[in-house]
Amino acid sequence: MTFKEKLKTDRFLATVEYGPEKGIATEPFLQMAREIGGRVDGINVTDLQSAVMRLGSLALCIKLKEAGQEPILQMTCRDRNRLALQSDLLSAAAFGIENVLLLTGDHPVLGDDPAAKPVFDLDSIQLLETARRLESGLDSAGNKLNEPFPRFCLGAVVNPGAEPLELQLIKLEKKVAAGAEFIQTQAVYEVERFEKFMKEAGRFGIPVMAGIVLLKSAGMAKYMNENVAGVHVPDTFIKRMADAPKEKRSAESIAIAAELIGAMRGLCRGVHIMPIGWERHLPRVLDTAGL
Repeated sequence: MTFKEKLKTDRFLATVEYGPEKGIATEPFLQMAREIGGRVDGINVTDLQSAVMRLGSLALCIKLKEAGQEPILQMTCRDRNRLALQSDLLSAAAFGIENVLLLTGDHPVLGDDPAAKPVFDLDSIQLLETARRLESGLDSAGNKLNEPFPRFCLGAVVNPGAEPLELQLIKLEKKVAAGAEFIQTQAVYEVERFEKFMKEAGRFGIPVMAGIVLLKSAGMAKYMNENVAGVHVPDTFIKRMADAPKEKRSAESIAIAAELIGAMRGLCRGVHIMPIGWERHLPRVLDTAGL
């Protein structure tokens, strides 16, 4: 069963995220995929995450597809104009990659080469519309494609903790109208706030997967509170990470993630786990959460 087909069931789904190496090494990624690929419903590959130059997401998604896994290609608007974006979408479809998460992307000033020039020819909503147009056989300029036309399962992101809530709901409504079929959210640590968001978001009838980011330390939690819009790590979690001895921090982080995943059951359609460098802990996260 494909990811697109699973979205139409009532299963509680789980996807994970991987950031490619800053280089051409692929074996660590493929080893991770072999270990957990049969236990999750899709593996996202980030597109120059945090505006840091890395191996491209399409290359790793092709390797995943060839290995019989279910890739979710992430594509940002930051680095390519509409010609290149459409070309990459067609390239993905040519390799049988249909799951695509479309994002605007972080500005290059936040990355490791702030002198890089941003593009942002399209935003994420316009890119969703463009991808749907490609499926109908037309490019963004109205030129006809040769058959066969591509087929996609398009996703988008939303930040359920950002204020005001109404603005996030408006963005969500626009992304659904533009063709999004699933949503993966920014990191969620406050279950009550997320539940409030889901009560409002339910009217759009789109599967939502709550973002779960593994905490590495109390310092990381504090940094997110100060610098990541819409994300707030409660003091209880910060204290738990601060009190944990260094050699037990990963275990405490996994316990927190498992608690959050358990709380999400019944609120949304699944979880999207973002280990951010802690991919080696993913099997333990899945075990502890019962996934």
